[in-house]
Amino acid sequence: MGWLALLVLLALGGAAAGVWAGLIAVPPRYDPWARLDLRAEPDWLTGFKLARLTGEPEQCRAALGETGLRFTALPDRPSDQNCALSGVVRVSRSDLSAPGLAFSSGFIATCGLAAAWTLFEANALQPAAQRHFGQRVVLVEHLGTYACRNVYGRADGRRSEHATANAIDLAAFVLADGTRIGVLADWEQKGGNGADGRKSAFLRDLRDGACRFFDVVLGPDYNEAHRNHFHLDMGAFRTCR
Repeated sequence: MGWLALLVLLALGGAAAGVWAGLIAVPPRYDPWARLDLRAEPDWLTGFKLARLTGEPEQCRAALGETGLRFTALPDRPSDQNCALSGVVRVSRSDLSAPGLAFSSGFIATCGLAAAWTLFEANALQPAAQRHFGQRVVLVEHLGTYACRNVYGRADGRRSEHATANAIDLAAFVLADGTRIGVLADWEQKGGNGADGRKSAFLRDLRDGACRFFDVVLGPDYNEAHRNHFHLDMGAFRTCR
């Protein structure tokens, strides 16, 4: 190792020690141990901080409370069927973090899933709607979050992330002018650059954007079971298809 490289390593080590000891102040945005600001522009630390939030329900709820998302914290609920609820919130049908946005119904979700939603909504969903249609999404139709079942509802196998309210299935999106874009109807491009083509491009943008914030994103390209929705979860795997 050359002297220059050694000096650089020593300098980095000293800086890290100074930060750890509190002798060097780092802006929260660049501090990996600072709580994630869900309202801030995502950066290279966002994924790391979001992962930390999923394991810190109290900090997660505090961060979620800063977004304006209308939610209620729920008590943990044990289960003898591997469907325990822990660190969950009930999200209201009306989402105050985006004026005019509503869900087809309220839902229960882990705080980490709700936090990922706020990032997706602000940095993928609404920008894609503006880019393709020049207007906002005002309604999100979902197929639910919590269901005490195995993957694909099979009798055997591992529990689904839905079993702990750690996943949400999105079926369709309604724009301010009433236009509905459904995964089942509009995933396949039919109209070139026309309305159907824009809908298909919008949905593909959403799938790709969701992969920035959710651990697992599954859609029609994954298998037949997902032909009519996007499955988004904050589980232990990393998949984007």
